[in-house]
Amino acid sequence: MKKLYGTDVYVQSAGIHSDLEIDGFAISVCEEIGVELARHQSRSFDEMEKGGDQLSSFDLVVALTPASKAEAERLTQYYHTELEFWPISDPTGAGDGRDARLAAYRGSRDAIVAQLKERWGTGAA
Repeated sequence: MKKLYGTDVYVQSAGIHSDLEIDGFAISVCEEIGVELARHQSRSFDEMEKGGDQLSSFDLVVALTPASKAEAERLTQYYHTELEFWPISDPTGAGDGRDARLAAYRGSRDAIVAQLKERWGTGAA
């Protein structure tokens, strides 16, 4: 998001669970398009709120999986927070071998980029 739209928008990445380390395949395919994820840390919705980022302060939550959509609906039911569901295929465990897995991750990455551009335009990049 920051690569396309800069720092004028405040963005946080959160999920249902925190895995602490970002998947190496995700790091690799994002590096291919100039997005650095190696230092990124995954956190849960609960950890995000404990860190001071209250869901009620966000205008929009984008869910990528049915499970995260259900959790976001539960957590934001009393707020005026917009929720969008972008059904992106989960590439973890997809394909046999490195090349097939990288292709699956590229597909998910490209689907997310396409959704961003459809929602907010092509951006500065």
